[in-house]
Amino acid sequence: MSRIPLRKAFSWTNLEPLEATEEDAPPREQPLAPTDSVAGRSVVIVIAIMTFLAALAAGAALLVADASVDWRKEVAREASVQVRSLPGRDIDADVRAAARIIEATPGVKEARIYTKAESEALLSPWLGKGLDLTELPTPRMIVVRLDVTKRTDLARLKQDLAAGAPYATLDDHRLWVERLDAMAGTVVGTAALIFALVVVAMAVAVASATRAAVATNREIVEVLHIVGAADDFIAREFQRRFLALGLRGALIGGGGAALFFLVAGLLARRWTATPGGDEIEAMFGSASLDARGFAVIMALSLAVAALTGVMSRLIVLRRLKELN
Repeated sequence: MSRIPLRKAFSWTNLEPLEATEEDAPPREQPLAPTDSVAGRSVVIVIAIMTFLAALAAGAALLVADASVDWRKEVAREASVQVRSLPGRDIDADVRAAARIIEATPGVKEARIYTKAESEALLSPWLGKGLDLTELPTPRMIVVRLDVTKRTDLARLKQDLAAGAPYATLDDHRLWVERLDAMAGTVVGTAALIFALVVVAMAVAVASATRAAVATNREIVEVLHIVGAADDFIAREFQRRFLALGLRGALIGGGGAALFFLVAGLLARRWTATPGGDEIEAMFGSASLDARGFAVIMALSLAVAALTGVMSRLIVLRRLKELN
């Protein structure tokens, strides 16, 4: 009779237990799906890396989404009017006339007239510094601050300017809002795609590790199956072990991502007064997650652990059905 790797073997004739020798019996403290093996540690490392990348993608999507809301709010608070310099006209008088029409519009909080020097400074990024623009018919700008608590009829304002100040052109920044929306949507969509790819890669890694664990313990699984152990019992054992692996890796990866965003927030606050810091804050807000963002990372980590356990259970059940 061939050796059966269990502490208690069974006779196939009378199903009476037969004592096996000590060398035949594996240690009882050895779990069905060990968590401290090299393969188990590899699964933890893979899950930690994947969770870290997924949390980074989710956090970046939240940052850009929040920043885009701030962009839209800031753009919606303002409009601008450009007063062209026409031959034979007093541009200062034209600017004052346009400003009176703007200030008379309901919902306008303030109309700030840019000086000639300030208007010329707006051209510096395109024309460079050091140019003498005194001879050029530089248009003058009027920044219109809107009252967000009231509705401003910008279409009516545009009509009033066309009638009373045809040399003035209103820009309600609608094009900028559409571009900001498109850019934010692209960034968030890209982050979501990266997140989905990371989850798929992690699922493939967990599936491969589960199949390897089942193959390694194939003899024990077959014997348990033959002697009447329920499929649910065997699958639950694998699920419990892989859930522990997934939870360990997910907490490491999620904790690393949370630490990354904490450090990034601290560095962003230190760079706030610098030109580069101002540009980063303009693009990504404060560059730090709030409590909601860290809650998302924690929920993501727990979801990864749960996904690891559920996937291992499904794969083991599928393998056991093949033995039936």
